[in-house]
Amino acid sequence: QVQLVESGGGLVQAGGSLRLSCAASGSIVNIKAMGWYRQAPGKQRELVATLSSNGHTNYAASVKGRFTISRDNAKNTVYLQMNSLKPEDTADYYCNIIGTTYWGKGTLVTVSS
Repeated sequence: QVQLVESGGGLVQAGGSLRLSCAASGSIVNIKAMGWYRQAPGKQRELVATLSSNGHTNYAASVKGRFTISRDNAKNTVYLQMNSLKPEDTADYYCNIIGTTYWGKGTLVTVSS
């Protein structure tokens, strides 16, 4: 059974930064495409960023230039570096193995104005 555990969320002021981590059980991070999603209160879950197995990245227009997805294969961990945070980035953030139903439980990011 694959497990994904997110961490790194918290409260930050607008303009600040956070780095989220998604630790995966087993050596899957380097062979699977991974993604970060977020869900704000009252809204649908949306894709934030993806990282393919060959290193190709893709970002939602709302975060492009501010967020960076990366991975550490040795640690089986995927990261989401979030800079220049805005109040509208407030949401629960989840990681996912693309194309599967494996999700973490999420980590809450709150950006104050």
